[in-house]
Amino acid sequence: MPASRASIDTVIALLAGEGYARAEPAILQPADVFLDLSGEDIRRRIFMTQDAEGRDWCLRPEYTIPVALDHIASGSTEPAAYAYAGPVFRMRSGEPGEFRQAGLESFGRADFTATDAEIMALAIEAAAALGLKTPRIVMGDVALLGALLDRLAVPQGARRRLARAIVQGKGADAVAALDPPAPDGEAAHAGLLKALEGQDPRAARAFVEDVLSIAGISTVGGRSAADIAERFLVRAAERENPVNDDVKTLLGRVLAVAGDPDTASASLRALADQAALDLNRELDAFDERTGFLAARGVDIGAIQFSAGFARNLDYYTGFIFELHDPASGDGKPVAGGGRYDNLLGRLGAKRAIPAVGASLWLDRLAGEAP
Repeated sequence: MPASRASIDTVIALLAGEGYARAEPAILQPADVFLDLSGEDIRRRIFMTQDAEGRDWCLRPEYTIPVALDHIASGSTEPAAYAYAGPVFRMRSGEPGEFRQAGLESFGRADFTATDAEIMALAIEAAAALGLKTPRIVMGDVALLGALLDRLAVPQGARRRLARAIVQGKGADAVAALDPPAPDGEAAHAGLLKALEGQDPRAARAFVEDVLSIAGISTVGGRSAADIAERFLVRAAERENPVNDDVKTLLGRVLAVAGDPDTASASLRALADQAALDLNRELDAFDERTGFLAARGVDIGAIQFSAGFARNLDYYTGFIFELHDPASGDGKPVAGGGRYDNLLGRLGAKRAIPAVGASLWLDRLAGEAP
């Protein structure tokens, strides 16, 4: 506990000096927002309870969503910067379910690439202040990959499977997930999928919801009948328009791109040019961020960019990164974060609020035993 207390004080003091105000969100949080927004990884690991009215609550599994909810509730329309530190709660294999995180969130700034660089540089500086002077730095870019998938018109179902495979660390091999599930896996639904093919989306959605209603199904695994209907529609569309081999080959080559940011940018531009795809806006932003990182004293050559890198939270929309301790063999990050421009809108903000942040695992940085 003394080491954790000292770590908290160190990080909060460092971030306060950079203009990040201390945030103290409640430990008990509404569970639905985490189930809806944080992805399957969090869904399986949160500690949940119910109140007397049957509403689901959970112990705070992370800080980003609670800090964002408090910011929205404040009604502020100005850019804001927050720092936090304290306990979070998740079921973790071989590690305590209660552990301490610190971090920072920046809301509302329009200078996206400069803010990205500031967040990453401050995370590196905080890790150094806690003893990790030369972390292994991994970086990716969700926006860049998303833009490529948009240009290639990859269907939503295939995109979801590809994202899951990338999060699982499959790298370039993740392209295998673009293929629809094997026929044996969907045999029970073959008739329904066939009936949906070529139908008007609104009529098809209503049809699936009616089928589920007749069967007495309102929710499955926390998903509504409308959500389930949407998944059936996506699956039917994929059967009609599977991802072709040329797209798979290009995506495999893109996901294999790795190296320092400058080298990776050159490789990605070459692939885009060969495929006659316009990714100039996204790659210009990529290079601008690299310049801001260098201006903040970050060693660009020490950053390992990977187009096949992803983090296990669903709300990221742009650049992402992790810091690792080279002396640790467990592969777990000691810090990580990225951009999540859509999150505050999904949480109820009345206007678009760009956002980026990072968290540090204080127990891992302190070398505390599980």
